[in-house]
Amino acid sequence: MQHPESSQSGGPAAASGADLVVDLRRLGAGMLAQVGGKAANLGELLSAGLPVPEGFCLTTDAYRLVTGAPDAVNPDLAAVHAALRTAQGGAGQPDSAAPETPANGIPAPETSALDNPALDIPALAAKARAAVVSAMLPPEVSAAVERAYGQMGPDVPVAVRSSATAEDLPFASFAGQQDTYLNVVGAAAVLEAVRKCWASLWTDRATTYRASLGIDPAEVALAVVVQRMADVETAGVLFTANPITGRRNEAVIDASPGLGEAVVSGAVNPDHFVVDPAAGRVLERRQGDKKIAVLAVPGGGTHTVDATDHAGFCLTDRQAVDLARLGLKAEQHFGAPQDLEWAISRGGALWLTQSRPITTLYPVPRRRDGAPGTRAYLCFSLAQGLTRPITPMGRAAIRQIASAVARTAKIPVTDPREGPPAYADAGQRIFIDFTTPIRSTVGRAILPRVFDVMEARSAAVMRRLFDDPSFAITLRTPLPLLRRVLPAAARAGVPEGVLRGIFRPQAALRRLDRFTRDFETALELDLGATSQVGGGPSARDRLAHAEGLLQRRLFTIVPAILPLAALGFGMLGVAGKLLGGNRWDDLQGVLRGLPNNVTTDMDLELWRLAAAIRDDPGSRAFLAGKGTAALAAAHREGGLPPRLEAGLSRFLDRYGHRAVAEIDVGMPRWSDDPAHILGVLANYLRLEDPDLAPDVQFSNAAEAAEAQVERLAAEAATKGRIRGALVRAALRRARLFAGLRELPKYQLVLGLAEVRRQLQHVGADLEAAGTLDQAEDIFFLDFTEVSEALDTATGAGPAGPGASQTGDRLRALVAERRADYGRELGRRHIPRVLLSDGTEPEAAQTAAGGIAEGALMGSPASAGTVTGVARVILDPVGAHLEPGEILVAPSTDPGWTPLFLTAGGLVMEMGGANSHGAVVAREYGIPAVVGVPDATGRISTGQEITVDGGAGTIVPA
Repeated sequence: MQHPESSQSGGPAAASGADLVVDLRRLGAGMLAQVGGKAANLGELLSAGLPVPEGFCLTTDAYRLVTGAPDAVNPDLAAVHAALRTAQGGAGQPDSAAPETPANGIPAPETSALDNPALDIPALAAKARAAVVSAMLPPEVSAAVERAYGQMGPDVPVAVRSSATAEDLPFASFAGQQDTYLNVVGAAAVLEAVRKCWASLWTDRATTYRASLGIDPAEVALAVVVQRMADVETAGVLFTANPITGRRNEAVIDASPGLGEAVVSGAVNPDHFVVDPAAGRVLERRQGDKKIAVLAVPGGGTHTVDATDHAGFCLTDRQAVDLARLGLKAEQHFGAPQDLEWAISRGGALWLTQSRPITTLYPVPRRRDGAPGTRAYLCFSLAQGLTRPITPMGRAAIRQIASAVARTAKIPVTDPREGPPAYADAGQRIFIDFTTPIRSTVGRAILPRVFDVMEARSAAVMRRLFDDPSFAITLRTPLPLLRRVLPAAARAGVPEGVLRGIFRPQAALRRLDRFTRDFETALELDLGATSQVGGGPSARDRLAHAEGLLQRRLFTIVPAILPLAALGFGMLGVAGKLLGGNRWDDLQGVLRGLPNNVTTDMDLELWRLAAAIRDDPGSRAFLAGKGTAALAAAHREGGLPPRLEAGLSRFLDRYGHRAVAEIDVGMPRWSDDPAHILGVLANYLRLEDPDLAPDVQFSNAAEAAEAQVERLAAEAATKGRIRGALVRAALRRARLFAGLRELPKYQLVLGLAEVRRQLQHVGADLEAAGTLDQAEDIFFLDFTEVSEALDTATGAGPAGPGASQTGDRLRALVAERRADYGRELGRRHIPRVLLSDGTEPEAAQTAAGGIAEGALMGSPASAGTVTGVARVILDPVGAHLEPGEILVAPSTDPGWTPLFLTAGGLVMEMGGANSHGAVVAREYGIPAVVGVPDATGRISTGQEITVDGGAGTIVPA
């Protein structure tokens, strides 16, 4: 075998044997474009001193010779490239590029070529396969393969494996997307397997998967790995981190007799081991039925045999520990948890045959101060109802607000731009270290109760941590908390505000109204304090103003408003105590049709606008006849009918600062893009029943609530007039103040919208200076980087080539972050709580719980819970799965995976937690349970079921 030499000037057509074949020992991560992900990783394993069967790689130059890529592509293949590229939103995107973003610069979630209804991927893939299979095999390719294979020995059995350039990557594993052929014997058979591997680059599943990630088809090529086959006794897969619970200190092994294909394809229920490699002990073992085994046939090929007589475990504990330790060495070499395939020969030798990153693990949050011990992190993003990632500038803004909160509580903050010690980012979502509160008696009493209202499932996870010895109580006195909170509350006038709310409620509301008006006025940039004379505020002034709002102004909302809202709910509790017994159902009726709720006021204002439009034939017809995008474009161009334009403008003047995912300053506001509002207006016009009108329903609810107040007060009065009067007063204050719960966020978002407006101005200046490609790019930088960009744009920084290099670096950084953001948009499972070892308590603790009566039990495969209609499918060919339906199948191989794109969940009769179906389910973020006996017989199509992928249960609804 030859060492690779530099490419010759003629491109692929001039490639020589030296370019075509490379020994696996000479491969490394830097050769991805030449040898693909699988081969590059095998080379890395060898360089780490790990046992890998000998072999060689036929490089991507060979594939390009056959297809004519990239310059003279086979016409049929070129047509496929063009169709996919057009559907994905543009040509020439790099492998890691996010899908094309809209004009506002922020991608929409989960958009890809698959959203194009005109795209027929199976037909395109078939056309591409035919083009590859029919292409002539160049003689230099045949000669290179025959020579390299001959050097391994006469008719040696080999495995022939596909190795794509878009495979085994940190952001997408592409597990099982291309083909592998085992026990191939003879040079002619090897060449035939090579051709089949090339064609498998264009299977329906591989083409679909690449399209879902927005990968440019013209950038993808396939290398082929040829490795000596060991005389395998047992094989399987190994995850160096637990893919179900997320624990990074546990290795998970699935094993079965014979070749590993039985485990990877999910054809068997394998033996299952959980190992602590550092301690060298097996933590858990579960025996599978291992009904079949895939064995090599003398002379070439494989066959499947009955293996029911294989008693006991097919791995010893010693072998499981040795495998786990090999996996740990691989993880340490790659610097990330790995998904490996392995085999044990009949002589007892251990071999690693593949390694790829585990792409489904959620990143572990890290405190910036490196606090020791096991830490617990709460997902603040989910607590705010936000599943999508937050832009870099959005997170940078929240870090500064969090710093203001910490400073108010006298918690040291080294740099406000970095956030307080408890702040952490993971997966572009915000996490807060809440270890200290749950280790205190006061924190345990307060925090879960707060989240009972905000996000009940998070509260349930918190309470489960109370039994974990890692979070045993270390603080039993409330004094440290009181020392931080009481002085801050006193400085903010909280006690006075609460007393005013109790005894002079209308005065409290008037004072709050004055505060909100003053707050809104203070958001404006003081032009008299700017550094630039005559020409308006400079970009530097705007940036300083934005940071000043975040660091000093926005947090004042919380102590000014929240105590009154809390008082409202507190008064509800007081009334409940006076009434006696469990009266929550009765008390809930008091909270209907609440006054002083800015969100309700906003919705009613929008309804009133719709009612006005209904009376205007021109506006009504215009709304009914166009889609939301066309309506938004007409608004931008001033082309809306006058009444619609005037009403929309009035609404946006008041509420245009709001948005979807509005705590993220990087997200467009309704004033930037009113498409959503116009769509809501159009839907309101379809409401024909006057009794269902929102204003009518709100008025009815308010009347019913007032009647409930009087009924409960009268009931209390039967136990004494004073008690009745107190209940009435408490419930009236509850109604008066409970609606204020929406006001803190409303005012906060108002401030964030002003921060966004100032940053947009700064971005426009940076675009004009050529430092950024477009103004919206500023939201993919943080404040420190924007300050650096301003230095470059204004000449305050180093001049000359360095300034140009800074601009190039920042533009490259923006492009990289946009790509990362686009990928994170596709993440479907976000953990509510994460521990510092990667454990997701909701998955780990649910798996340890009991099973409901009538439930089916299997192996947890992909965490999450979904309730939906089951669809039993025995053969994927021609199968139809409605979006959100739960796929119930006997087993799945890669041919099933196109169905996963619309599945709400997965149930399989066969397979382990590391089988192909389980891996892909985790990658797509759908809950999955595998190894469920007779699932296709015990579950019926159309039946509503709940799948809990963390507990491994399926419960009929």
